[in-house]
Amino acid sequence: MTSLIPWQQRLSTGTEGIQDEVIRWYQQTRHGKAYVPQMIWGTLQTEAYASVILRKVVDFLDVPDDVAAGVAKRMERQQVLYDGQHHYDVILGEQALYTNVGGPEVMRGQMERLLRDIELPSLTLGILPTTAETSVVPFPGFSMYDGGRAHYELVSSSADITDEDELALHEKAFDALSSTASYGDAAGSLISEAVDFWSRAD
Repeated sequence: MTSLIPWQQRLSTGTEGIQDEVIRWYQQTRHGKAYVPQMIWGTLQTEAYASVILRKVVDFLDVPDDVAAGVAKRMERQQVLYDGQHHYDVILGEQALYTNVGGPEVMRGQMERLLRDIELPSLTLGILPTTAETSVVPFPGFSMYDGGRAHYELVSSSADITDEDELALHEKAFDALSSTASYGDAAGSLISEAVDFWSRAD
């Protein structure tokens, strides 16, 4: 089963309410997975980076402006990384390290945050190199919650997939991406290169 909900409906009262919903998803999920090819996974975003993202969302969709409240909730959601009760497997596309969100200072701070958090016991962070050859065709990013739901964020709506056969394909796709992603010191090196890039760009 696939359900689609338009963003302007979900954000009709602003960004804070949906952030509360996402907090509940993450609190209820013991093992989550996320593939994010072009930006930083929300649960690893700095306050500055998240502020830019949510500002763009509010302006693009013309929804009520409560960016500060939405960002505060996004920061609250990150507590799941530190409570010892959850684990997240996350693959970022190398492009995510270079997609310019807020300029060099914001990006450098975000890269430094990734370098600090890569060692968290709750996190397995992979970086998919731009030149990596994978066994799957390119597709949008998605998140999975305890294997029971896959979530997509599209231009005009969000989509949730719960069909078991479709979820099995998502697991297969994530495993394929993971097999070619860089982890540990190799991932750290790619992030460090991005820190250097944004430091020079400042």
